[in-house]
Amino acid sequence: MRVRWVVLLAVLGLFTAPATASAAAGTLPLPYSGDANQVITVVAASPTATTATLVAWKRTATGWTAQIGPLKAYVGSGGVGQASEGSTKTPAGVWALTESFGHKPPVGSRLPYRQVDTSDWWVSDVNAAQYNTPYRCAPGSCPFNEAAGENLGKVGRAYDRAVVMDYNRSPVVKGAGSAFFLHVSTNQPTAGCVSLSAPLMETVFNWLDPAAHPVINIGVA
Repeated sequence: MRVRWVVLLAVLGLFTAPATASAAAGTLPLPYSGDANQVITVVAASPTATTATLVAWKRTATGWTAQIGPLKAYVGSGGVGQASEGSTKTPAGVWALTESFGHKPPVGSRLPYRQVDTSDWWVSDVNAAQYNTPYRCAPGSCPFNEAAGENLGKVGRAYDRAVVMDYNRSPVVKGAGSAFFLHVSTNQPTAGCVSLSAPLMETVFNWLDPAAHPVINIGVA
C-alpha cells in the first residue's frame, strides 16, 4: 500500500525522495566556495537537458545538509549554459536570491516580496536604461519598449510565486539576458528560468531566508 501512495505522490509531484549521497558526505554536487548558508543546486544531466535535479541545502558545522529534495525542476528549452537576450538557455553559474514577487499575497515570505499587478514589468528592452530591472508603470505609459518587456501581472500561474535570480544585474550587461526567475512550473521547459510544481515551489519559497544569503547554483554534472 505504501508503494502505491509513493507512486501516486510522485505522479502528482508531491513526493520528495530521500537525500542523495552528497548530503551524507557533506558536499555539494556542484563546486561552490562562497559564504552563503543556503544553496539551491540545480543539476542538469547534459547541456541540452530541459529538466534538472533541484536540492535545497543548508550549511552546518560538518558540511552541507540537504533539507529539501531532490526534486524535478524544468529548465530552459535551450538547456543550461551561456544565456543571452532572446536565447532560451538557463544561465549556468551561481546567482544570489535577494528578492521575490508574485500574484499571491506575501504569506510565508521572508525574502523581500512584491505582490504584482498589470503595472509591474520586468524590462527586457536592451536599449532601455531600465534593462533587466523591475519597473512599475501603467501599460501604454512606460519609458521602454513594452513589447520587449514582460508584464508580470499578465503572466499566468507561473508567477503566483517567483524568486529573482541576480543574473546580469550588477553590473547589467546589455544583451546578456534578462528576467531569470525560480517560479511555478507550467509542466514544460521554460524560456530560461527554473520552475517547480506549485506545492514544491511554495515549500522552497518559504524556506529561503535572507539572513542566510541564499544563492542558486546551476550547472551540468
